[in-house]
Amino acid sequence: MEIARLQLEGGLDEPDAPHSPTETSVTDKFAFAFDIDGVLIRGGRPIPEAIEAMQVLNGKNDYGLKIPYIFVTNGGGKTEQERCIQLSKQLQIEVSPGQFICGHTPMREMAEIYNTVLVVGGEGEKCRQVAEGYGFKDVVTPGDIIKYNPDTTPFRTLTDEEHANSRTRDFAGVKIEAIFVFADSRDWAGDQQIILDLLMSKGGVVGTRSETLEEGPPVFFSHNDVIWSASHEHVRLGMGALRCSLEAMYKAVTGKELETTAFGKPQIGTFQFATRLLQQWRRDTHGIDAPPETVYFVGDTPESDIRGTNEFNKESNNTWYSILVKTGVYQPGTTPRYVPKITVNNVLDAVNHGIERENQRSQKKLFKEALNFTENRLNGVAIKDDLLTPTPGTHIIQNPVDSL
Repeated sequence: MEIARLQLEGGLDEPDAPHSPTETSVTDKFAFAFDIDGVLIRGGRPIPEAIEAMQVLNGKNDYGLKIPYIFVTNGGGKTEQERCIQLSKQLQIEVSPGQFICGHTPMREMAEIYNTVLVVGGEGEKCRQVAEGYGFKDVVTPGDIIKYNPDTTPFRTLTDEEHANSRTRDFAGVKIEAIFVFADSRDWAGDQQIILDLLMSKGGVVGTRSETLEEGPPVFFSHNDVIWSASHEHVRLGMGALRCSLEAMYKAVTGKELETTAFGKPQIGTFQFATRLLQQWRRDTHGIDAPPETVYFVGDTPESDIRGTNEFNKESNNTWYSILVKTGVYQPGTTPRYVPKITVNNVLDAVNHGIERENQRSQKKLFKEALNFTENRLNGVAIKDDLLTPTPGTHIIQNPVDSL
């Protein structure tokens, strides 16, 4: 009422009416992080609303606002550069490796710890190439071991292509220091046999057996998703299922519990890595040398995307806000074990929700400032001219009272 009275008396200028922006600015207040499979892509094809959602983030919205974003997927098996090229074509945008995290991306920080490692999963030699690109000095594949001793896997014979790609090596005395499952296995039986052999080996030396059956190298998985959304009408088994199978098989053979380590979502380390990546991307690309106040994480898997976001939000210095979409693993009519802040139909709805939420927060902040302005004017306190000046990219309501 006081604001209205001052306007009528000419004591307070009325804010300008909303208008279509003539320039595009970049917000420093918030950002988005996206899972890929089931959110943006399904079965190698973009989900219908995904392309428009990316356009909205890149400035095609009512506020002329560009919003920084990154991609955090549990998928892998290819270099980040290759995944970015693929995603750029699918979404019709330019995706940089500087805004992309695969499930195995954080593993590159372990290249300084382990020398000779076994890398499992993926197509052909791609995972070996990824590991060597991360700086791992001596990368072994299951194909190398089978080529050395074909009797290792009685029910698997290397194809001519696999035999040519696998490296010839005498493994007598070679010590495998760690096992990394970079991507989904293309041969569960053969890969698990080789992993079990190493777990029961004496210090990771190929072909040996420990008396205790528990002197083998540590095993790391790039993620722990038991299921994921592919082109099939029903969800498919993922790497987490392989992890469960391996742990159960090890116990069945040895009678002992197997401890393995998983990266990817929902692990807190992956979200910490994502935070560092997002801050670096904002600084290098947009000149914003500060973390966003809010990160909207959009995912389709409650057990990894939503769980990880919610748990990381409890310890993060900024707000991580979970959004669940219905285009992937989500099952209609069910209540997920890990509850998101909001559930929406698709990624476009998720983006629009985040933008509108930020707009409403800006309006409330402006209204509070206007009330403080009015109170100080009535009390005769000097007011700076820029008190009501909005931050770049903020949409201003014509009458703050109307927003209540």
